[in-house]
Amino acid sequence: MTKTAKTAPLRPGGASGVRSAGPLGALLREWLPRQRWFAGKDRPITDLRMLSMTELYPGCLHLLVHAGQSGVPTPGGTPPAGDCYQLLLGLQEHLSPRLGRALIGRVEEGPLAGLTVHDAIQDPRSAHLLLERMRHPGTLGPLTFDSDPSVSLPPGLAPRLLEAEQSNTSLVYGDAFILKIFRRVQPGVNPDLEVPVALAGQGCGRVPAPVAWFRTTHPQEATLGVLQPFLPDASDGWTLALRALSRGEDFTAEAEELGRATADVHLALAAALPAGPDAEDGRTAAAMTERLEAAAHHVPALRPFVPGLTTAFGALSACDAGPPAQRIHGDLHLGQVLRAGRDWFVIDFEGEPSRPLAERRSAHSPVRDIAGMLRSFDYAARQRRPWRPEWARRCREAYCAGYAARAGWDPRKKHALLRAYETDRAVYEVLYEARNRPDWLPVPMAAIERLAVRGG
Repeated sequence: MTKTAKTAPLRPGGASGVRSAGPLGALLREWLPRQRWFAGKDRPITDLRMLSMTELYPGCLHLLVHAGQSGVPTPGGTPPAGDCYQLLLGLQEHLSPRLGRALIGRVEEGPLAGLTVHDAIQDPRSAHLLLERMRHPGTLGPLTFDSDPSVSLPPGLAPRLLEAEQSNTSLVYGDAFILKIFRRVQPGVNPDLEVPVALAGQGCGRVPAPVAWFRTTHPQEATLGVLQPFLPDASDGWTLALRALSRGEDFTAEAEELGRATADVHLALAAALPAGPDAEDGRTAAAMTERLEAAAHHVPALRPFVPGLTTAFGALSACDAGPPAQRIHGDLHLGQVLRAGRDWFVIDFEGEPSRPLAERRSAHSPVRDIAGMLRSFDYAARQRRPWRPEWARRCREAYCAGYAARAGWDPRKKHALLRAYETDRAVYEVLYEARNRPDWLPVPMAAIERLAVRGG
């Protein structure tokens, strides 16, 4: 790693862009791959460049860094050159023992020599000061903080870090608000801001409306974080499903209501963000086939099933027309829904983080969301031995019935379309599990065998 020239410390709100991350970069190259939200765990970091640096307040730096990696193609994509990540780094001469888990390392040379670096998001003081920035909209270097003027953010809300496994980082403030900080940043408006704002304009109560957010203008316009109301008494669908399974309880009533909630969100999305009709055609089938072939290249266990799975995609061009393409959730599963009282809420509209932002913001068939939820019921049913396929089947049926009751069309009557999208989702799951959780690989592989051999 090339040494950077020694520079004066940044003034508050100051920003700089440098070509090399210097001695700090050496620490980050070791630390980044160990983080849950780092996307390229299977590839070494070949270089680390600083894209922007802003002093949020004394002792805390906001960074955007580019982690260059050797290319491994994503399904349907070209080999990536690397990714941009958002970091908040605390700088202290001596790190408090209570922040031991946040430690990144000690800088030995350069302008930060002698300082200990830690993940500031895990520091309650830093988390508190970040909320204060959001309570007072304005600009700080390349960073802009905005808020909904109709919502008052009270001071002094105690922060706590959510420990749930996810591809971003979330802070809860006083059990009243939750801040999602996007770690892997792509240029453009993040759908997790765009979509809830649009749905709020439609009066859709199934999605918590953003109350504040922040973004950057350098090196390109990008969304960095979104603050929304927190539902303290809510439980996510994944937890509720596993609880029902462990108790031997039926989950069909909840699944049916969840289907209705999904349809409500789809109907509101179609009205809020209209898109032209885009029938399923050869382009969709070709993209699915390309993703399948790329995944099979990296996961040998998938290769024997490729011919059977390809027939599911080929059937798209011959199947009856499905519902018009529209904006959708993009990564819908039981972990993306919350139940508070008798109501279901849908969260996390970011879409599949591995896919380009432009693709996640484009129109798709709503069947894609439905297929994602159906796969999630299968995942839940396979968490315990013996596997409960009948439990999953009943939930799938109930979910589709609830969706049909609200949407006016039945996903079960679009068999070829549903099979194609469920197959595409299972292929995505195979590649994800192979790269991140190999012990879970048998779960999507069971679906692959079902979809390839028995046709769904």
